[in-house]
Amino acid sequence: MDPVAFEIFGISVRWYGIIMATGILGGLIYALRESKRVGLDENIILDLVIFAIPAGIIGARLYYVVFNWSYYSRDLWQAFNIRGGGLAIHGTLIAAILTGIIYSRVKKINFWTLADIASPGLILGQAIGRWGNFINQEAHGTPTELPWGIMVDGVRVHPTFLYESLWNFLVFALLLRHRNRKKAEGNVFLLYIVLYSVGRFFVEGLRTDSLMLGEIRAAQLVSATAVIVGIIFMYYRSKNIESTENTPE
Repeated sequence: MDPVAFEIFGISVRWYGIIMATGILGGLIYALRESKRVGLDENIILDLVIFAIPAGIIGARLYYVVFNWSYYSRDLWQAFNIRGGGLAIHGTLIAAILTGIIYSRVKKINFWTLADIASPGLILGQAIGRWGNFINQEAHGTPTELPWGIMVDGVRVHPTFLYESLWNFLVFALLLRHRNRKKAEGNVFLLYIVLYSVGRFFVEGLRTDSLMLGEIRAAQLVSATAVIVGIIFMYYRSKNIESTENTPE
C-alpha cells in the first residue's frame, strides 16, 4: 500500500500521520466524555492536550535520537527530520506524564484524577495508531509460518503491530470496566501502565527493529520497570486508602 495518502501543494500527506491523528482524536473524544461524566471541566482536558501533544512528539523523537546517537551525532540536523521516521512511544508516554504532572500542579488539580481520566484515551489512541506501522511496513516481527503472518519484502513475518493493537484494545476495555471499581485515585492510570507494559514486553521480543541498550532491548527494560513500579504504587495507594477508612474518628 502506498504510504502517501495524497498531496497538497507538493507536500505529501502520509497515511501514518492520518492514522496517528485519528488515534489522538479518538483518545481526546473519550477523555472529554469521561471528564464530563466525573464532573471535571472539559476545558481542563483541552488545555492539557495543547501542551501534551507537542511534548509527546518531542519526547518520542528525543527518546529515539538518544538510542540512535551514534547515527545522529554525525548529522545533528537529521535529528529534527521527523518526516524521515523515528518516533518511540515510550518517549511520548514519559513526556506526556511529565506534562500532566506539571500541568496539574500549576492548575492545582489532583494529578491522579487527571491521569485516570486520560489513560483509557491514551491506550485507545495507541491501539489505533499502531496501524500506521502496517501502512509503512515497519515495526514487524521475525519470520513465521503462522497463517496470520504478513508479507514484508517477500518474507512472512509476525504482524507485531496487530498483536500490540489488539492487546491495547483489550486493555482499553479492561480500564473501562475498572474505572468504577478502583480503590484509589490513580489506580486506572497505574493499571494502564502495568497492562500495557506487560503486552509490550512480550511483543517487543518478536520485533526486529528494537532500540538497544547494549544487549538489552530498551523497550523490554522500560516495560519491566514500569510493571514493577506500577504494581508497587497500586499496592501502597490502595493500602493508604484502607488505612484512612479504618482510622477511628
